[in-house]
Amino acid sequence: MTADFVLTTTSFLAQAADATNGQQAPAWVQFVPFIFIIAIFYFVLIRPQMKAKKEQEILISSAKTGDKVITSGGLVGVISNVKDKTVIVKVGDVKLEVLKTHLTTITKPENATSES
Repeated sequence: MTADFVLTTTSFLAQAADATNGQQAPAWVQFVPFIFIIAIFYFVLIRPQMKAKKEQEILISSAKTGDKVITSGGLVGVISNVKDKTVIVKVGDVKLEVLKTHLTTITKPENATSES
């Protein structure tokens, strides 16, 4: 940029500032950008997280004996018993007690889907 361009631009901006000194926007106008930022955070971060949490709760409440499950730790097994906050998952010949909150995927038993 040349010095002439910078000086010209600066003088135009100074004149524009002098013209608006007598007229100031209302104080609430300063809060409008913050309201837009909060709305963006809500729709981009908070709402999808609430939707995922609701889907996880539906998934957990639908857990039944005989369903094939995958846990957040990577265990793959079949539910052999359902309790209040835990499920008993049979992995091979071993039964493990797993918190319901760690169930990530539940699929119905294969014989139930093939009969339908």
